Amino acid sequence: MLAAGAANVAIAITKLIAGLVAGSSAMMAEAAHSVADTLNQGFLLASLRRSARPADARHPFGYGQEPAWEG
Repeated sequence: MLAAGAANVAIAITKLIAGLVAGSSAMMAEAAHSVADTLNQGFLLASLRRSARPADARHPFGYGQEPAWEG
């Protein structure tokens, strides 16, 4: 998963440079899309790490189904 994230960063940078050099708004949009994909992978990695935490007193069944926020 880390290799895919690094590849997405490299792709986003390449598309950004190509968009700036060519003056292509379509390539700039593709660069923005690649950045969004990279952020999405980061969120996925963070959620997988959070869900793998062991159970505790507050979460007796673990963190696998943790809500987006806790009040």
